[in-house]
Amino acid sequence: MKQIALDIGLSTGPTVANFFAGPNEAALKHLVLWIGDKSSASSRSPVPTYLWGPEGSGKTHLLKAAREGLREQGARIGWLGANDEPSEFDDSWAAVVLDDVHLFTAEQQHAAFNWFVNAQTHHKPVLAAGEFAPVELKLRDDLRTRLGWGHIFGLQLLSEPERRSVLRQAADARGVFLGDEVMDFMLNRFSRDLGSLMELLDLMDGYALQTQRAITIPLIKSMLENT
Repeated sequence: MKQIALDIGLSTGPTVANFFAGPNEAALKHLVLWIGDKSSASSRSPVPTYLWGPEGSGKTHLLKAAREGLREQGARIGWLGANDEPSEFDDSWAAVVLDDVHLFTAEQQHAAFNWFVNAQTHHKPVLAAGEFAPVELKLRDDLRTRLGWGHIFGLQLLSEPERRSVLRQAADARGVFLGDEVMDFMLNRFSRDLGSLMELLDLMDGYALQTQRAITIPLIKSMLENT
């Protein structure tokens, strides 16, 4: 069966609290300390952090969670993703965050290196993520080596039992029953990354409440036809 990729994010927004770590507990704990609180902002380590792993392993979730965590403290963040136009470095930024660095164009790499150098000069931390380990990144050498000299965490995909466990817990928290056949349908027909699955659960729950029906495979198909 062809998977249906849902190009949607978590409705509640990515946070460290709604990130199911599974085998990635070390990275999560590091990011919780990295975010800290307002009182720890001046002592945040300028040593860069790099997360790498396959698509769906939670890299962007953690980066966005870190960004939002700092914004809640009143901080401004420099963010550059693979689909973003580079801008000039702003020394009022509390940190620099670089997402999907393995996809950066030459222009984005130039900007990222500039941001990195300026962040080091101003003792601001850099948080970055890509699909490959630093040594395997096909980036300009000066950027690649800088991404590789700090804290490095390789993220792993959740196993299917772990994804099922997360979905079951999330459904129970909503007072929703997910039968095994519904769970099989979700995992076999839709994008398997946890963010998309959790958003799908949100949509299913809302549609079930709207139509006053239980969550079944026919309900999911009806929801897709009417949304």
